[in-house]
Order: sequence, then structure tokens, then C-alpha cells
Amino acid sequence: MTKLSLYELTDIFLLLSVDGIGPGRIRTLLSKFKSTKNILSSDYHSLIKVIHPKLAKGIINALRNRNETENIVEKELNYLEKTGAGIITIWDKEYPQLLKKIYDPPLLLEVKGNFSDRDDYSIAVVGTRMPTNYGKIQTEKIVSEFARQQITSVSGLARGIDSITHSTSIKYGGRTLAVIGSGLDVIYPPENKKLFDQICENGMIISEYMLGTKPDAQNFPRRNRLISGLSLGVIIIETAATGGATQTARFALDQNREVFALPGNVGIKQSEGTNELIQKGEATLIRNAEDVLMNLELKLKPVLGKNIPKKQVGLNLFEEKIITVLSNEPMHIDNISLASNLHVSDCLVHLLSLEFKGIIKQLPGKVFALL
Repeated sequence: MTKLSLYELTDIFLLLSVDGIGPGRIRTLLSKFKSTKNILSSDYHSLIKVIHPKLAKGIINALRNRNETENIVEKELNYLEKTGAGIITIWDKEYPQLLKKIYDPPLLLEVKGNFSDRDDYSIAVVGTRMPTNYGKIQTEKIVSEFARQQITSVSGLARGIDSITHSTSIKYGGRTLAVIGSGLDVIYPPENKKLFDQICENGMIISEYMLGTKPDAQNFPRRNRLISGLSLGVIIIETAATGGATQTARFALDQNREVFALPGNVGIKQSEGTNELIQKGEATLIRNAEDVLMNLELKLKPVLGKNIPKKQVGLNLFEEKIITVLSNEPMHIDNISLASNLHVSDCLVHLLSLEFKGIIKQLPGKVFALL
């Protein structure tokens, strides 16, 4: 956790308590004054050479609350330590390298769990809180492949796609990072308490907020900005046109990160956002994890090496559609037909072709699975 002293952390909390001063302005002040101690010991006339007079007055007034702020910070640190959590700052080596590269990264993060070098090659998977069965299946398929490839998944611990992302990654032995819009002691949704604990053991919970902060709506845009900031790319599985996942995609684009979207049925609310991102050319259409890995091949090379899967060749459109709904788990022809939106007889024709190509296997009772 952070190597900064209680005194230095109190300086940062004091500066951040001033209305109108955020990480960006603190960095501007540091470029001039070199340390938080120098900032807070400077007089009004020195400060207004760098910032607005109103902000300079705010800094001077904040000094009156130093003892109170130090007590708050000390209590925060003690509680975090007791629960196995802590604070990391942008000046600590543990701070995520990808996040440092975004515009205006947070100075402080409250975290529980541990970062790994592998987390520098993370991919975010986000989507609606009310996914369709198609969305659930595709999320599991994509994230399970990332876990097998030792790629860390990032999401927001919300209901739906986020929860499926975290639980699937853990199930298949992968690492996962969860960014939340509340304090570390406020688990939301409450039914994710067990998942919260599992993530701490297989990755990390990350928050920009102090203990006790409730999951209010205004917190989630900042959370979404961190989800994309921690990732090489963001995959949108299903989302409404105005959903939070669409917002995460916008942040990713602003941060010069890759955006991917899984297409869905026209007329389904959960597909409006993904289809629109693809239509506008703001997201790359993907069918599976392989499409993402191939697109990010150069960026992922240090962790994947020669393990990047080879593209399937010689498949027609219908065969590819069937492949996206199949997994290693046996699936009955009726369910394949339903998931792929193909007639049973058409499915059987293309399944036979896939079997000849050595891609799937047929089991008794018209049940099929990937080889």
C-alpha cells in the first residue's frame, strides 16, 4: 500500500476538500511548488500566480481544518488496515500503469486485494443489468477464454453482465478487477457480498471513494471512467442506447482505448447500444474472444506470446453463427436452434459440416459440443 506518511496523505485530502480543486489542479500546483507541503505553506499572493483567487482562499481556509482532517485520514487508514485494505496513490509503484495514462487520473485509490503485473494487460467487459440469455452465454464464453489465456477481466460489480464477468473469470481460474461506485465498506448490490470476497482473493476491488460513501447515481460516471482506464480495451456485451456501458465506451474512446461490441437482434432494447456503436464505427464488431485477442495481438504479446488463437477458416456465415453459441458443454439441437435463430433442419446441415471439419462433436440424443 502507499508509502506516503499520514502527514502527506492529510495534505492531499485537505487539497481535495477544496471545492474546485481536483487531481488536475493539484498536479498544476505541484509543478510550481514541488510538494504538497510547499503548496499548503504558501501565502495567498504566491498561490494566485498559479490558480484562481477563489481557489487560493479555499486552500488557506482548509488549513484551519488540518487537525480534524488528519484525524479522519488516520481513522480511514486504521479501518482499511483492519479489513485488509488500504490506499495507493499515483506516486506509489503499485498504482496501475494503464490508469496513469488517462486524462486526469485519480490521485488516490482505496483498494482491497492485490495488483499483479498481468493487470497491465486487462480487458473490460461491461453491459446491462438485465441481460438476455444470449448476452449471458456470450459473456461466459468470452470471459472464460480470457481466463484461460491469463488475461485479467475488469468490470463494475453491478448486477447482470458485470457480475457474470467477475464470477466467470474466477470460475475458470482467472484474475478480475472490480471498480465500484461506493466506499469499500458499502457492497452494492448487497447480494454480491460473496462475489466481493472472492474478487479480493482473485484480484482487487477498487474505489475512488472514502469509506461510508453510498452508491449514488452521480458516482457511476467516475467509476465507468476507471473501468475503461484500467483496460487495454472495453467489450460492450449488451446495453441500451443510453446505458452505463455505452458511457464506458465513450470514456474508452476518449482515452484512446479499443472498443468492441457484440451485435444483437434488432428491436431488442439490450442490443440498441451495441448495434449503434457498431453502426457509427465507434466499436469493432466481435463474435467471440478470438476476435478481440487478434485485434489486440500486439498489445497483448507480452502475456500471450504464441498462445493467441488462430482464426477459423473456411466457415460460412451460418457455421460461424452456430460456433458462437456452442461451448465445451453439450447443447441440445433445440437450444442451438433457439440461440442461433436458425431452423432446426438448417442447424443440422451446418452442424454436420462443422463435424466434418473437426470443429464440433456430436453426442447421443442430438446433442453437440465444441471439440
